[in-house]
Amino acid sequence: MKSLAVFASGTGTNFVAIAKACAAGVIDARVALLVCDKPGAPVLDRARELGVDTFVFSAKDYASKADYEAEIVKRLDALKVDLVCLAGYMRIVGETLLQAYEGKIINIHPSLLPAFRGAHAVEQAVAYGVKVYGITIHWVNSDLDGGKIIAQRAFPYEGSDPAEVHAIGQKIEHELYVETINKVLCER
Repeated sequence: MKSLAVFASGTGTNFVAIAKACAAGVIDARVALLVCDKPGAPVLDRARELGVDTFVFSAKDYASKADYEAEIVKRLDALKVDLVCLAGYMRIVGETLLQAYEGKIINIHPSLLPAFRGAHAVEQAVAYGVKVYGITIHWVNSDLDGGKIIAQRAFPYEGSDPAEVHAIGQKIEHELYVETINKVLCER
């Protein structure tokens, strides 16, 4: 059985969708580890409830990004992780992790990339007056939200409330991420 690691920094709704899909056999894999950079983040409670092991760290406790990423790589290697799924992980992946898991890291982003990269994509899109929003899943490389696109799904919205866009998008994210993980794992 393939092993996944999910990285998250917040509430963990995508983590839960992935972990539950694995437990139900929808994804033929197991979530071997949740990596979280925010001690006390709600996703940690969700991981505990689902029986998923965690690695929690605070970047300030390490001398450099390379140091905490080396610790992450050590843990991923020990669990023989096949695929890393970024799911609301609010750190830019550095060279240490990219080199160790090249071609094995995917990310979900709340816009139709290449438009609206970065942490505030929905707010940028609303400010711009976009009428069609979307979700993108892409390979992670050294360019911020710049890796090759694996999947996208669009949805119309003509309002101006970023919270509503996030809520609509989140429902799509959960389904699209599960579908995409299955696709990626089947191709390996």
